[in-house]
Amino acid sequence: MAVEHSISIQKPEWLKVKLPKGGNFNKIKSELRERGLSTVCEEAKCPNISECWEAKTATLMILGDTCTRACKFCHVKTGNPKGFINHEEIANSSHLVGLMSLNYVVITSVDRDDLADHGSAHFAAVVTRVKQDHPKTKIEVLIPDFGGHEQFMHALAQSQPFVIAQNMETVKRLTHPVRDRRASYETTLQCLDFYKKNYPHISTKTSIMVGLGETWMELQETLEDLRRVGCDIVTFGQYQQPTRRHLAVERFYTPDEFEELKRMAYKLGFKFVASGPLVRSSYKAGDYLNYIEESQSHVSV
Repeated sequence: MAVEHSISIQKPEWLKVKLPKGGNFNKIKSELRERGLSTVCEEAKCPNISECWEAKTATLMILGDTCTRACKFCHVKTGNPKGFINHEEIANSSHLVGLMSLNYVVITSVDRDDLADHGSAHFAAVVTRVKQDHPKTKIEVLIPDFGGHEQFMHALAQSQPFVIAQNMETVKRLTHPVRDRRASYETTLQCLDFYKKNYPHISTKTSIMVGLGETWMELQETLEDLRRVGCDIVTFGQYQQPTRRHLAVERFYTPDEFEELKRMAYKLGFKFVASGPLVRSSYKAGDYLNYIEESQSHVSV
């Protein structure tokens, strides 16, 4: 089991990244700063930021910057927002999508257990506004579990995003201590199952971090569980310890091992898989749209 201790394992060469660059990246960053807007890509110091921005894909976070849960892998600030919602996020999110000329946007949020509806209505309002203002932009939502309440999950899904994602994060045995006690392996499966059964036209997605002490058999079992509830997309990425207060890395997977995880997932029937040391849950999310368009063109031929 992963335990909390100091950062001691040296990162391998394949985890070293180049500084973000590119004409489109620099232009967008400058415009965002001028308007006081920001993306999760920047705040999380994502290693793939320039690649995604050049492809006109980005991730936005709503419902504030303070999470009511305290997962041991996550560097997001935790606390109690005491019910505060910034309703300007609705217009600002749409404005940012237009400013960046995004073809594909991932909208995510912190957990908001302090809100009666866990933030589902606000989440749906943001999605609805972005769709209204930018009908050609595809929207993926990376959502909390909304406490597992079906009425709140319905509220989100009825805004009709292109993809609904909820992250499993790790294998069943390691769910606790990796995730907050209010999150569970079973709840994530139930949520993914709910969306697939009630909104089968919306693709479902999840992400798994490796390097926390899981076994290959446990990863296989997790993938099998995800396929049983119809999950369409899965991503694999290397867990990296954000600070000494977070869970330690048990080991670093090699690029070849990430390729093996991809083969394993495709063999089980996932429609789309992203797997690599630097992959994050929203990495190249827009590539799924390319997959869908290519699949449809083959059917029509």
